[in-house]
Amino acid sequence: MAAVGAAAPVPAGAGVLGVGVDLVHVPSFEQQLELAGSRFADVFTPGERRDAADRAAGHGGGPGRHLAVRWAAKEALVKAWSASLFGDPPVMGDEALRQVEVVCDAWGRPRLRLLGAVASHLPDVETHLSLTHDADHALAYVLLTH
Repeated sequence: MAAVGAAAPVPAGAGVLGVGVDLVHVPSFEQQLELAGSRFADVFTPGERRDAADRAAGHGGGPGRHLAVRWAAKEALVKAWSASLFGDPPVMGDEALRQVEVVCDAWGRPRLRLLGAVASHLPDVETHLSLTHDADHALAYVLLTH
């Protein structure tokens, strides 16, 4: 048995591939979200938009705050993936952001669902996601493990 405070043993062959974090200023994000032709127009899946609207209805305010933290999650995933490729060129461009979806379980715990080419490039990678809001900021932290 491990001592209190000791790290759990890492299974053979397992390890951290990359870490990514992203901070979004919610009011600025909401302004950009409302602009015609915004880069955010087609980044969010119908499920993400629905979840953001449901959370806004339950907690007040608009869905922008909840989309902002999902944007941070997508950016944090790209940063973690990029860190795992240190020394190698990027595999995808901005289209990767449309192929990452934040989903929540019945208790509201978030997880990343990788779609399309992103899922193909990261077939045996597990993603770990933490989201938070504080005042006007939304933050996402992503850990990629093998």
